[in-house]
Amino acid sequence: MRRWKCCGGISGSKRATVGGDKGFDTADFVRECRNIWVTPHVAQNLARRGGSAIDSRTTRQAGCTVSQKKRKCIEESFGWSKTMALLRKVRHRGTLKVDWIFTFACAAYNLVRMRNLMRTAVAR
Repeated sequence: MRRWKCCGGISGSKRATVGGDKGFDTADFVRECRNIWVTPHVAQNLARRGGSAIDSRTTRQAGCTVSQKKRKCIEESFGWSKTMALLRKVRHRGTLKVDWIFTFACAAYNLVRMRNLMRTAVAR
């Protein structure tokens, strides 16, 4: 079995992947990812002039679909923190205070998720 070794000391039996939104669908980003043996699982930007930099070699893989679903779950938590935890416009100044309020918002989001998971477990 071939072992891949990429720039950050990441090793393993599979190639590393990176997920991203349409903003990362550029020729430079995709080229550099492939140069360091990382498969770019980014959303295609088909509306851009010249089309998407991601071709069917990447999009036809099942892992690309999984990466996009995982990315959506991560984006949901950031969306929740901007709307419900009021992090769209932070009222505090300084990295220590902002770091604390972000950690507090993430803890609150985890509590909300736990409540929802317990509801579905009881319903079954």
